[in-house]
Amino acid sequence: MKLRTKYLLFIFFLHAVTLVLSFVIFRENKLLFLFSEVLILVSIWLAWGLYKELIQPLKTLMTGVEAIRDRDFNVKFRPTGKWEMDQLIDVYNNMIDQLRVERTRQEQQHFFLEKLIATAPTGIIILDYDNHIEGFNPKVAAILQMDEKTLKGKPVADFQHPLLQQVATLTTGESRTISVAGTNTYKLQLAHFVDRGFPRHFITIEELTAEILAAEKKVYGKVIRMMAHEVNNTVGPVNSIVQSTLKAATFAPEQTVMMQHALQVAINRNNNLNGFMRNFADLVKLPHPNRKKVDLHQLVRNVCDLFAVRAAECNIQFNYELDETPLLIHADDQQLEQALINIVKNAMESIGSNGTITVQTITAQCILRIIDSGKGISEVDADHLFSPFFSTKRDGQGIGLMLIKEILRNHDFPFSLRTIEPGKTVFTIRCSS
Repeated sequence: MKLRTKYLLFIFFLHAVTLVLSFVIFRENKLLFLFSEVLILVSIWLAWGLYKELIQPLKTLMTGVEAIRDRDFNVKFRPTGKWEMDQLIDVYNNMIDQLRVERTRQEQQHFFLEKLIATAPTGIIILDYDNHIEGFNPKVAAILQMDEKTLKGKPVADFQHPLLQQVATLTTGESRTISVAGTNTYKLQLAHFVDRGFPRHFITIEELTAEILAAEKKVYGKVIRMMAHEVNNTVGPVNSIVQSTLKAATFAPEQTVMMQHALQVAINRNNNLNGFMRNFADLVKLPHPNRKKVDLHQLVRNVCDLFAVRAAECNIQFNYELDETPLLIHADDQQLEQALINIVKNAMESIGSNGTITVQTITAQCILRIIDSGKGISEVDADHLFSPFFSTKRDGQGIGLMLIKEILRNHDFPFSLRTIEPGKTVFTIRCSS
């Protein structure tokens, strides 16, 4: 029962009893009875006025409570001229002002935080209380190549992506640096914050590839330039001396042919060493791409035609699964052609003989895939494929894969190389049109 109902019942009961008593006591004296009736009416009038003065603050308070419940912090009350009521109104108005300022500050902070997360160069995944993915920023979608429908509402451990598999094994506060397919390096960290008294976790995925590549290139570039300088300064004079010796020296008849051959071998070896160092130097001095519109379909066909004779000798067949719509991109055709030459050459060497190389394109997504039926890449080698000077060949120098990586990175073309099943290794390039 409400307070005002109780008050009205009490006033009604009190005046009813008073009326009955006045009738019993003063029924023989009409003057006193009328006087008592007048007093009862005055009492009722005073009680009603007091009721209105007592109930009005409660109504005002309930109106304020409803406004707070509806999160409407713009409702304020004017002073009434009554001291008690004005004290209540003053307290309420001050509280509303503070709540409105605090809400505005929180909304601004929340808006700033949302913008900060959305534009952050670091991927951020926010988990709910059950460690299901509740939200993420655009950087995460770009890194994982997944959309909201694929990610949202699912446990991290349910995904097969190597990054999310690593995240599922992290403990709170732990960070870990991993390499994916030897092409990209990421730093993963799991942390938590308190939401309504309970801890919730979030994951940061920081891409370190650019920084690591820049540091690697700075180091090996300096070494290569120093080596090339020393080799050039040595090979030239040595070849000159050997050639002079070859022309001027006289040997015993039985040694002439042997010594001439030995000196010529030394000259050839010096020239090979010089060419070897030039390859490294060219890698360091690779110019910035001179972009122009390129038909990727035609470029791929030209590269495959270049290897047609060698492929026929090794019984390797080229299959084309090119999209009907031309795939036009902006790229340095010479540099991209050199990268594709190295990719196809590696695919042929992986096959050896009797195999196929399939070229696929998806124009709508600007994707190029070169699939070979070679021996594939072991799990041990997968994480080191594009590391400086790493090669799976016995006499390899690792220049080809480094050149591919350098060219595609300079073009901002994401790429990957992996064996998805025995006899199926896929080199994927995502070209921007």
